[in-house]
Amino acid sequence: MYAHEILHVGPEGLGALRSSIAIGAFLMGLYLGVRAIKRHAGLIMFAAVAVFGIANLVFALSHWFWLSFGALLIAGAADMISVYVRLTLLQLATPDEMRGRVNAVNMLFIGASNELGEFESGVTASWFGTVPAAVIGSVGTLAIVGLWMWRFPVLRRTDRLDDVEEEPVAPSSVAPAAKSA
Repeated sequence: MYAHEILHVGPEGLGALRSSIAIGAFLMGLYLGVRAIKRHAGLIMFAAVAVFGIANLVFALSHWFWLSFGALLIAGAADMISVYVRLTLLQLATPDEMRGRVNAVNMLFIGASNELGEFESGVTASWFGTVPAAVIGSVGTLAIVGLWMWRFPVLRRTDRLDDVEEEPVAPSSVAPAAKSA
C-alpha cells in the first residue's frame, strides 16, 4: 500500500523498503557485536522501543521515499537493540533449570505476536485507512513504552547486563526430573 499508493514507487522501491528494516537490524547487530551495551541497559531498551515507535510514526506520515527508507532503517536498528537487551536479560535472569521452558514460551509469544500484529494492522487499516492505522500503531507503541517504564521500574533501572542475577525458583514450581531407566 505504501509503496504503490503513497510513495508511488514500483517493485524496486517496495523491495528497498522491505529490506531497509533488515539492513538496519543487521548493521546494528554488527555494531552491538563490537560494542556491547555496558551501562543503562533497561533505559536503553525502553529508549530503543521509543525510537522504534517514532521511526514508524515518521514512516507513517512520510510521502518521500528516502525519508521512509531511512525511518524503516532506524526502526530496524532500534528493534535490534530492544531484542538484544530483552533476550540477554531473559537468558541471564532465568535459572538454569527453567531456561528451556522460559525460552519455549518466549518463542511462542514472539512467533504469535508477529501474526497477531499483522492481523491487527490489516483490521485497523480496513477500519481507519492505511496512514491512520500506521499512526495509531506508532502512537500505541509510544504509549506502551511509557506505561511499561512506569509499571516496571526495576526493568527501567537495570544497569549492567552482566550484573543481572537469576531469580530463585521455589522447589515446588520445578517439575521433577524424569527418572532414567
